Amino acid sequence: MKVHDTALQAAVFDAIAERYDEVFSDKRAQIEAVDWLLERLPPRARVLDIGAGTGLPTARALADAGHEVHGIDISGEMVRIARRNVPAGRFEQVDVLHFTQPDAHYDAATAFFSLLMLPKDGVRQALGTLHRMIRPGGYFLLSMVEGDLDYESLEFMGQMARLTAFPQAALETLLREQGFEVLDARSVSFTPGEGAHPERQLFYRAAVQ
Repeated sequence: MKVHDTALQAAVFDAIAERYDEVFSDKRAQIEAVDWLLERLPPRARVLDIGAGTGLPTARALADAGHEVHGIDISGEMVRIARRNVPAGRFEQVDVLHFTQPDAHYDAATAFFSLLMLPKDGVRQALGTLHRMIRPGGYFLLSMVEGDLDYESLEFMGQMARLTAFPQAALETLLREQGFEVLDARSVSFTPGEGAHPERQLFYRAAVQ
């Protein structure tokens, strides 16, 4: 089992926080997924945003729609920027693997390109935890980069990070094993701005029964 180096990963995102939205400015697929979720949420829903980053676009869209947003991120700089961008949201610096809310029952959770910072065993653990935190009938949005890596050291926006990727079929199997019903799965070819490599992105819309 590979050990998750929270401090290393947090330092990466502390360093790139101010540039992240510029390099990854094309978030159409993410916005479409959030719009889909907004159409299905009850009024004043409680939503957990894992790896909330700068709060854009997910947390802001949810807060603007009147929902209660709880964002978590390993990066203190990302949390600082998210609080600035989405003052109506609640953001805290915490690793999803150490996140506990014993009495929490969220109406939905989102994880856009955040679980790929965990080892594969950590992704499995996080999905199981999230499934327990989302109420029956709730929703889960997940995005990852397609590939077959288990916490490998790679250059990312000028920093050395450890990244994980799954083949599409394996990721869908993992979601179902952790109790999610996959409602929609799609892949998108994505070319970021300068400083990051082209990638195949996977987007999932899932439900908890």
